Amino acid sequence: MTVVTRFAPSPTGYLHIGGARTALFSWAYAKKHQGKFILRIEDTDIERSTPEAVEAIMDGMTWLHLDFDEGPIYQTKRMAVYKQYIDQLIKEDKAYLCYSSKEELEVLRESQMKAGLKPKYDGKWRPEPGKSLPPTPKNIQPVVRFKNPTSGVVSWHDLVKGEITIANEELDDLVIARGDGTPTYNFCVVIDDWEMKVTHVIRGDDHINNTPRQINLLKALNANIPAYAHLSMILGDDGQKLSKRHGAVSVMQYFDQGYLPEAILNYLARLGWSHGDDEIISMTDFCQWFDLDHITSSSAQFNTEKLDWLNSHYIKTLPLDRISSAIEPYLKKVVHTPIDQNLLISAIDIHRERANHLTNLAKDIAYIFEYQKPNQQDFEKHINAEALELIKSFQGSLNKIDWTKEAIHNVMNEVVTLHAIKFPKLAMPLRVLLTGIAQSPSIDAVMAILGRDETMKRLNLYL
Repeated sequence: MTVVTRFAPSPTGYLHIGGARTALFSWAYAKKHQGKFILRIEDTDIERSTPEAVEAIMDGMTWLHLDFDEGPIYQTKRMAVYKQYIDQLIKEDKAYLCYSSKEELEVLRESQMKAGLKPKYDGKWRPEPGKSLPPTPKNIQPVVRFKNPTSGVVSWHDLVKGEITIANEELDDLVIARGDGTPTYNFCVVIDDWEMKVTHVIRGDDHINNTPRQINLLKALNANIPAYAHLSMILGDDGQKLSKRHGAVSVMQYFDQGYLPEAILNYLARLGWSHGDDEIISMTDFCQWFDLDHITSSSAQFNTEKLDWLNSHYIKTLPLDRISSAIEPYLKKVVHTPIDQNLLISAIDIHRERANHLTNLAKDIAYIFEYQKPNQQDFEKHINAEALELIKSFQGSLNKIDWTKEAIHNVMNEVVTLHAIKFPKLAMPLRVLLTGIAQSPSIDAVMAILGRDETMKRLNLYL
């Protein structure tokens, strides 16, 4: 059996962090078993689906490098297929036309709730042996309902939650086609999973209530039933269900905030799944190690501090050319001159130890490419006549050396010794004049990267 998984978002919003984890787990499970991963866009809710949401989903998948083997498949392009199966179910007396109006159903719902009953369709138009149906109204477009079994139970072994059993009497006759003929979500999912030979459905546990209905539909079609794995919801730092109030609504907001996809994927891999005590997990290892047995059945709690720590780790440890390509979109927002790649890699190399977001790193290295006027507070604190005389003395010795970090450092030591001062007395004024701020990596390393001409040019503004 070839393992086939799918990620099937509805394009009614952005790809959020829970959806990204579902996609990651489905993708990794297929990779581990040399199977197939399908991207399916469930866009039958035409009123709420938008092209912008589809684009946002695709952007998120691309940024996270979650490549799919088939797709994107759009349900709206498969309407003829769904109609064929709906007609088949009606013909086999497994579905029927229902003429109950919205007003009737609302009255029914209110009366059931007043009586303390679970709201459900009363089967008014369900054909049964010996039952007389009401006269067919002429002003109502009928929906199509599935004849759900009225007795027995639906049971399945959920690969995360364990055994789940639902009594059929708890379920009513599901609408599988609306009055305008468009099929409903639960019906399309069933047909797609069957026709696409999906073997494992990995999705959020908000779909558990849909599962018994979908299993009954699959049985009515004599179709294979996939294995189900329902992932528990993700909670925010405050223990509440992750939502807009926790910050990032879209995965791409994490891009905007300066996170690397490597950090997001690593974090999501550990969000509700574990491999011993491993915290740093590459996607190669994840695809080899991932299984459904080690997914926790309890809710996973999002921890922004842990995500920041991972992001910092990857900024520090990924190859410099990887960071240089990743930082360019952020750098272009703060630097308006052409960016030399060799200079960029050198700048990242001496600054990335302190960075935890690419946005901050871009701001930290901007002075390398464009001169920044010193911060007024730092200027007043560190620049005075004595400091300028020290810098003049230091500058005079720079003309005689090879332009390397070590040679620059040696000259600084000579000036400090000559004037019998502590090292910061020279280093701090240099830092303020050359970088614009009082905090930077070792100033000799900064000067080595800036180059002799740029260093002299910046100092001469004040000498």
